Amino acid sequence: MDALARTQSTPLKATEGEIMDRYIASLDVRPRSKETYRKALKQFMEFINSTGTAQPTRADILAYKGHLMEHYTACTVSSYLTAVKGLFAFLEGEKIFPNIANGIKGAKHQQGFRKDALTIEQAKSVLSDMDTRTIEGKRNYALVNLLVRTGLRTIEAERANIEDVRQEGGEALLYIQGKGRDSKDAFVLLTEATLKPIREYVRARGKTAPTDPLFTSHSDRNNGERLTTRSISRIAKGALREAGIDSDRLTAHSLRHTAVTLSLLGGASIQEAQSMARHKNINTTLIYAHNIDRISKAPERKIDALLAL
Repeated sequence: MDALARTQSTPLKATEGEIMDRYIASLDVRPRSKETYRKALKQFMEFINSTGTAQPTRADILAYKGHLMEHYTACTVSSYLTAVKGLFAFLEGEKIFPNIANGIKGAKHQQGFRKDALTIEQAKSVLSDMDTRTIEGKRNYALVNLLVRTGLRTIEAERANIEDVRQEGGEALLYIQGKGRDSKDAFVLLTEATLKPIREYVRARGKTAPTDPLFTSHSDRNNGERLTTRSISRIAKGALREAGIDSDRLTAHSLRHTAVTLSLLGGASIQEAQSMARHKNINTTLIYAHNIDRISKAPERKIDALLAL
């Protein structure tokens, strides 16, 4: 980042890479998050360099924000801007460059979700149409069934080990390492309808160790290796397509939306649904409740009744 170093009358003569490394090293986040920051900052520097700007200004940051909003979702835009804002705060603290990003806001998130939930009939169809005659079929059913009935994120399913299924208080629980967590300190309840397919799948694998992944690959190349989030998403999408459901708005994450929606339709309270979904902010759960209430009490039906011939 030579341009930044030249701007201030500082004796520090650091290259772009050196400053970037120092900033990344200063972050108190997990290694995976550090790589996310590095990726975001690399894109930012490529944008700045492409404009031929020697000394970035606040206008350049705003132009970059506009560029991001043309190509990414609001969530991704905010994430990328967080990295940039953090970088300039660091540079100002190091007396290398003024904080020209101070006060720049992230993208406004739209209310609602980027993915849809399945209807009750669609969820039933997905599960009933899955073929469980092979070990891969047993795995796929156990996995998709788990996502639909508990609302697990794909990363939580990826991280799960066999030993994470425990019996406590006469109930089966699956302990999970949630989003942004460093340990498996949360759990979902496994009903018999959820637990039985998991047991059948693990039994079909033969000899296993407690520390083995709960869901593994059975391909010749990666046999026994932990399923990745990409593989889990592919399996979920395949199950949807087998049931005749093929839409860009219905993906593996839709199964999580489905679980939260079905829990509320089944009579769970907002707080109970929030606990299952592990939403940090109850307002996220309230969006589900609002959508359900809005549909069930839709005034459009009353208009139709008045206009009925």
